[in-house]
Amino acid sequence: MAEALAAIPGPLLAAIGGVYAALALATIIVVTIARTSGGATELLARTRTWWWIVVPVSIALLAGPSAIAILFALMSFVALREFLSIIPVRQVDRTAILIAYAAIPLQYWFVADDWYGMFAIFIPVYVTAAIAFRLVLAGETRGFIRSAGTLQWGLFLTVYNLSHLAFLTVLDVATPLPAGGAGLLLFVLILVEGNDVAQYTAGRLFGRRAIVPTVSPKKTWEGFLGGLAASALLGVLLSPWLTPFGAAEGAVVGVGLAALGFLGDVTVSAIKRDLGIKDSGGMLPGHGGVLDRLDSLVFAAPIFLHYVRYFYGA
Repeated sequence: MAEALAAIPGPLLAAIGGVYAALALATIIVVTIARTSGGATELLARTRTWWWIVVPVSIALLAGPSAIAILFALMSFVALREFLSIIPVRQVDRTAILIAYAAIPLQYWFVADDWYGMFAIFIPVYVTAAIAFRLVLAGETRGFIRSAGTLQWGLFLTVYNLSHLAFLTVLDVATPLPAGGAGLLLFVLILVEGNDVAQYTAGRLFGRRAIVPTVSPKKTWEGFLGGLAASALLGVLLSPWLTPFGAAEGAVVGVGLAALGFLGDVTVSAIKRDLGIKDSGGMLPGHGGVLDRLDSLVFAAPIFLHYVRYFYGA
């Protein structure tokens, strides 16, 4: 046990410890508010759920790339199931849906095996072709483009894009990483989810002007700018511990991740508004479904991975 702990990079342990400390402080504040004012029911639920999220993710980070691949494969499965449960599908689409589910373990196996070539093209090329072929064989042309597009869109959002998070842990980087590949993953998670929290808080406190009122009425410019500032600050503070970035680059990357996180969030919000629903599910009290919690990562994850691979890849 001692040898296993000694093999874990110190910066990674310190960053995970910082996450637990911040969450513990937030819990104390929320519980105090709830006891003194008698409200904050939603905040209590959100905070409690954060513990259920942070614990398994931190354990997987410490356990290594294979554990991360398994955890994110499970997340992708649940997110895809939520997505397919809220969209209209045809009876003849069932086999194509099974193909979509079958792609999950294969995609994450390519991650665990560090097979970048297949990881990059498996879903965009092979699975897309397999789904199209199966839908053609079904012989039902009415609704074909809707079914094909919906299944492919769902796979990209919930499986392909999110799998880039797991691939960060096996990415070959020429520059030494202070916390290994797990540090890159933790960096993205902290900045993107921290941006979500900061946007929510700043929006509740100062929000006046809506950004996209017809898509997500509660998203305000004040909240958006608060999220950008928080993510930039986190980028400056965490870059030396978790990434090959300097402080200035960390701030720029932080702003980029915050903007991409916002884009993912409102994109999934647009899907839900089109379908006339509020949440993708109810698995995470105070947050909605797993897809509701992961939506801000769907564009941030692949763009961050390819940024690091292009500028720092071996």
